[in-house]
Amino acid sequence: MQPLALLGGVCTLLALVGYAAGVAAPYPGRELTLVGLMAGASLFFLGRGSA
Repeated sequence: MQPLALLGGVCTLLALVGYAAGVAAPYPGRELTLVGLMAGASLFFLGRGSA
């Protein structure tokens, strides 16, 4: 697996965990998990596209 795709997958996974934690118990800055999700998905697909 490409390193960029791996980084994107990890970032997406962490953002999803953060989002779930924010739904269970609201905390300041939880909206940044959406930014992490978008950035992680972008990195993942960019990494998968490079050969």
